[in-house]
Amino acid sequence: MGFAPGLKEAFAKKMEEVYGIPRAEKPGLDTFRCMEAAHAGRIRVGVFLGGNLFAANPDRPWAATALQRIGTTCAIATKLNEGHVHGRGRYHVVLPVLARDEETQATTQESMFNFVRLSDGGEAPPAGEIRSEVDVMCALAARLLPPGPFPFATMNNHDAVRRAIAAVVPGHGPIASIAATKAEFQIAGRTFHEPVFPTPSGRARAQVTKLPSFRPAEGSFRLMTLRSEGQFNTVVYEDEDLYRGVTRRDVVMMSESDGGRLGLAENDPVDVVTETGRMRVVAAFIDIPPGNLAMYYPEANVVVPRRVDPESGTPAFKSIVARLEPVRV
Repeated sequence: MGFAPGLKEAFAKKMEEVYGIPRAEKPGLDTFRCMEAAHAGRIRVGVFLGGNLFAANPDRPWAATALQRIGTTCAIATKLNEGHVHGRGRYHVVLPVLARDEETQATTQESMFNFVRLSDGGEAPPAGEIRSEVDVMCALAARLLPPGPFPFATMNNHDAVRRAIAAVVPGHGPIASIAATKAEFQIAGRTFHEPVFPTPSGRARAQVTKLPSFRPAEGSFRLMTLRSEGQFNTVVYEDEDLYRGVTRRDVVMMSESDGGRLGLAENDPVDVVTETGRMRVVAAFIDIPPGNLAMYYPEANVVVPRRVDPESGTPAFKSIVARLEPVRV
């Protein structure tokens, strides 16, 4: 918690006060800059805490090459995914860990509305077969890092973790005693219950962000990637998308008028082509403005280019120039 390429001032100050860990002189690398460094051969070891870094990045062939150039990769995961195959380093190890609901110790979770709640542990597999994610990370840190101020040896106790969070992460004071109180709490400073804002006037400031011009050439479209209702990040639980009435994921969604202009009917095969790649899917008509296309993330990353916003470091998943080539059979 709290860690980022550039630490927030309050968090960095607390880490220095409590543990004596000095602030870094310069920011670290964000996710995509790490991928670029890996592609350039500048990363020797990568430890992946869950997720699917391979699938989450644009330009899937490039992402696979970047991760496969890392000397050693270690994936700490609750379930296997394609990143453990295509996103592996030259030497690769997968360490399975307990899911949150299998943890024998109570954990906490944060809701979308900034409420932190206690979540009781579940029934773990037989002893010796699989370990807690916290156990694995603390064991690695204790073995690999030189002695320092942070007490990794004690951090496999969840109460100790929560006390550490309360000491250094702003707004999380009540988490230190949540195992005893069982009381949920809302993180301070994130929501406003009265119309008063932390500005000199006490009023909110709004500004209009000018959108960049987007004028695709004749016959081209603006493509965006999106997630379905039955999906969490890169994990797809079911193919059906209840929001859009689509029952499969190998589709390019478009307006019916654009489909008619191209001579396409529902489920007709079509190639989506961008500067990065080509992907064969089928047409699906949804309620979307003409001139726009939509495809499912992360599968569509085959055709997503490596254009990154310089300020946020986020790839342009929502604004890609693409064209459609109907497949005539």
